[in-house]
Amino acid sequence: MAGFLTRMFGWWNGQSYGTALWTRRKGNKVGEDELGNVYYRNAYDSRRWVWYVGDNDASRVPPEWHGWLHHTFALPPTRDPLVRQVWEKPYQPNMTGTEEAFFRKGSLRRADVKPARDYEAWKPE
Repeated sequence: MAGFLTRMFGWWNGQSYGTALWTRRKGNKVGEDELGNVYYRNAYDSRRWVWYVGDNDASRVPPEWHGWLHHTFALPPTRDPLVRQVWEKPYQPNMTGTEEAFFRKGSLRRADVKPARDYEAWKPE
């Protein structure tokens, strides 16, 4: 029962039944990216959306598809590929909230931080 309710009302863990129904009725498949996400649009090209493979994480959408989803590019990357620059870094997932998240030097969450020993704790006499 919990799986049904999650699928019925939850958008955060895969596509909901509503999105799946809308995609089947109104969606025209445009293409897929290298991560397996599938991109759709409606017949009038007024709506564009992505069907994620795995977790719904917007950081998993490559720049060329992001531009197409937001109507920055008229043609999808399958018809008009975006030229990659030599200085562009490869995709990295968003690690916020995980053990691999970035923590600045001196952050108490870093594994390499040692307790400060530049003071003596006060002890009552």
